Amino acid sequence: MSEQGTTARPATAVPAPTGWNTWDVRTHTGMSRLPSGPRLRLGLLGPDGPVLDGFTWRDGLERLGPHTVDGSHAEVTVRAAGRRLRLLFAGGPGDVLHVRAETTGRLVLALEGLTGANGPQAASVGTGAPPESPGGTGGIGGSTVLPGAPGGVGGSAVLPGVPGGVEGAAESADVAGGAGGTVGSSDAPGGSGVPARASGAVGAYVVGDGCAGGMRWAVTASAPARRLAGPADELLLVFGGRGAGSGTVDLRIAPAGVPGTVAETGGVLAAGRAAADRTLPRSGGWLGAAADALTRAVTWNTVHAPDLGRVLTPTSRDFVCAARQGFYGTWALHAWDTFFTGLAASAVDRDYARGIFTQILPYADRSGMLPNRVSDDRGRTDDRSQPPVGALTVHQAYLAGGLSDGTRDTALLHATFPALLAWHDWWPRARRGPHGLLAWGSDPVVGDPGSATLDRARRESGLDDSPMYDEARYDPVTHTMDLADVGLNALHIADAEALAEMAGLLGEDATAGRLRAEAATAARAADLLLWDGARGGYRNLTSAGVHDPHVSPTMLYALLGGLPDAGRASAVAADLLRPEVLGGARPLPSVARDDPGFAATYWRGRIWAPMAYLAVRGLRRYGLTELSRPVVGALLRLFLDEWREYGHVRENYPAVEGENLTGLEKRSDGLMAWGGLLAYLAFGELADARPDGWRFAHPGEPAELRNLPLGEGRLDVRAADRLTVRLDGRVLLDLAPGVVVHAYRRTGDRVTGTAEGTGDLLVTPPGGGPPVRWEVRGGARSFGLGPDAEGTGDATEGSGT
Repeated sequence: MSEQGTTARPATAVPAPTGWNTWDVRTHTGMSRLPSGPRLRLGLLGPDGPVLDGFTWRDGLERLGPHTVDGSHAEVTVRAAGRRLRLLFAGGPGDVLHVRAETTGRLVLALEGLTGANGPQAASVGTGAPPESPGGTGGIGGSTVLPGAPGGVGGSAVLPGVPGGVEGAAESADVAGGAGGTVGSSDAPGGSGVPARASGAVGAYVVGDGCAGGMRWAVTASAPARRLAGPADELLLVFGGRGAGSGTVDLRIAPAGVPGTVAETGGVLAAGRAAADRTLPRSGGWLGAAADALTRAVTWNTVHAPDLGRVLTPTSRDFVCAARQGFYGTWALHAWDTFFTGLAASAVDRDYARGIFTQILPYADRSGMLPNRVSDDRGRTDDRSQPPVGALTVHQAYLAGGLSDGTRDTALLHATFPALLAWHDWWPRARRGPHGLLAWGSDPVVGDPGSATLDRARRESGLDDSPMYDEARYDPVTHTMDLADVGLNALHIADAEALAEMAGLLGEDATAGRLRAEAATAARAADLLLWDGARGGYRNLTSAGVHDPHVSPTMLYALLGGLPDAGRASAVAADLLRPEVLGGARPLPSVARDDPGFAATYWRGRIWAPMAYLAVRGLRRYGLTELSRPVVGALLRLFLDEWREYGHVRENYPAVEGENLTGLEKRSDGLMAWGGLLAYLAFGELADARPDGWRFAHPGEPAELRNLPLGEGRLDVRAADRLTVRLDGRVLLDLAPGVVVHAYRRTGDRVTGTAEGTGDLLVTPPGGGPPVRWEVRGGARSFGLGPDAEGTGDATEGSGT
């Protein structure tokens, strides 16, 4: 049924839904423990009470910090009530969570999902020893209880000097004390406001406990707190005295009895940050903080879907969550969004990327069609799909996962190939439009009055309101537009080529041959029919046989599909990339600037990373570096400027200078994973995995890219006075800045490649040892080391750098 029902076959989830992470789609300022356990939220005390939610990129979310995939390290800064709050988390797969909160305001903690959190047994006590230290009596984890508090947290604790303890407070009570730690008056109406001093504690406070997931949890802090009134299953605390900020508060949340103390928080956080620095991708120089931005836009958007019992990575948590001013309940997946998000994630972690790529595949219908969207509250779109970019992105992620097929992620191919092939074969069956070419469409679905309409066909294109489809009509016979689309036909051809490569790697030679033949036939037909000789370019074709005049970057997809010969490709690209068309300082707007439909809004002129990625891939296929490099550089500047000023990775970017897209009405989400493709394109200027091997080149400016995840280890590329390529710190290549390496492959016993340009090249043998030097003098020169490798080095060996 259309727009409803999201049942799907199980899919592998990476990360697995266990341990502590920023799982909850509703907040950036907390962590949840899965599969069962408490949910922590942190915020600030405002004039009207606690501010714990609503921190979005539109309101209060100042900066997202590093975030590992597994949640072992995460940082975020928000603002509320005129105060800033910086949070550092050390979560991860285990049961223990450490947090550091830094603020000049008053920190509020909410721990949900606890039974008994507000009963007498949960009255927390200051301690005469660190709360979790061994050897204590009673209390949590063997902590020493307060004098006069029989049974510790297991009984009805009474703070010294507070008649009746927590039972004497109507809506709040003092819940912690320490040596010299005065608990001030209540922050909730009706609170007791009775100061108290506990005896003997040294910088550690048990501030609450309760049961969740079949175990008892203890919350300890480095500062005293006060309980506020809250729901029965929630521990709600505020830190700092009346009018005083909290400063720095360390927190530890762990099952009772688990060894460790809150005093360890600083060290645990430092270790987590150091580990993140060693494993997360990093960049510098010309690339700026592009790697940080790409990574955070992916990892911060990973959420838990309770109804599915698994982790998902939608392209934006704000976009999919109604509580964050989004369009769905708590989760939604879109087809091409998922594949682009998976590609961005492949620069972060191979397993993580595989988990993202596969999360949409189980929702294919019996015909093989992957729906445009599935979600928890609005179901699935059974009438339409989205652009076929699955095999293209999966194959690229596979290539970028190693220096040879022997170290690449073949599990990714096995997990995706059957569904991607079925989806590919669905298109010619379901979307044959004018002149036998493919066209966007929408099938009639019983009970869905919006199906089988032009509006739905436009949505299948992913370019919702593009002027290219303003004059199109819906054909109820073919269930498509009456417009054969350059972008769709080129993407389907590129999809066939990528699937053929995947089939060959999987040993399915007959399928590979079939796909290559189909791609070649389709390319000849598309080149013949979609070429507009009068305009000297590719154009969409109406059912009447007239070429539509609208121009967008999808016309460059013709290069991605390999339609033109080299001469035509160069001429087409140069013509389209003139400043008044698709070029200039803000290149590749979604509609040409000289198009009558250009409006610099949404898909009517904004710059979109997915569209730019596909267009640049087309330029690179033909080696048009003199055209692609300026485009990539200009897009990188847009990306970095937005990240530096706002901390945003945008859904789309302004095509005109001075436009601020932060308002909701501007329709440009502020943290969308696919925006990271602009960074991914820039990475390719230094290191780009291609079907024939890796390309390494100096971008012409100092730049650095570190920690790219390969099957062999971590790849680092640094451009300074020379270009150096390292694997886990070992130099593989050392190039003069005028040399470009193509088709680089490395196995355990062989290194091969081609160098062109002018200068010298040092190549490290596969088994290690002194590098071998080649001299390149303007042309292309092959090189190789190992058995049967072509090309020999110069007689002298280099020392390397």
